[in-house]
Amino acid sequence: MKNLLQDRDAWSMENCSIARAFELIGTRSAILVLREAFLGARRFDDFARRAGIGEPAVAARLRELTADGLLERVPYREAGQRTRYEYRLTGKGRALLPIITALRDWGDAWAAGPEGPPVQSVHRGCGAPVHARLVCDHGHDVGPGELEAHAGPGLIEAHRR
Repeated sequence: MKNLLQDRDAWSMENCSIARAFELIGTRSAILVLREAFLGARRFDDFARRAGIGEPAVAARLRELTADGLLERVPYREAGQRTRYEYRLTGKGRALLPIITALRDWGDAWAAGPEGPPVQSVHRGCGAPVHARLVCDHGHDVGPGELEAHAGPGLIEAHRR
């Protein structure tokens, strides 16, 4: 495999996976709605109250996240009321847990107030704190100096001038 870090000018960013991910979840309000979904919010009123953003923004993000397949609308009906909808994470949405956890870890380390982090995630099974880790498929921890970028099947080569 060719190490692309040695010749960055050889590859195009036209179809960058990071850019595509940010098209789906790259707004502050989308991340806050997803945070609340991971913390158990299901109904519009819960998202609007807990996310700290206006109702129009919550409604727009729920629509977008549902259209992009990160959340699904599930009907429910309380006695004597009309049918309403709650929002649940899909498999695609649940796959964002390590990203949300990594953002929280970074915020706890670099942006928390002097009192410390406002929320700590712990493993329900043993009570130990939960953190995001970067590991290879063989289980080795990987640091920033240990990464290489290799050509993937979707790489578009840049046009050289």
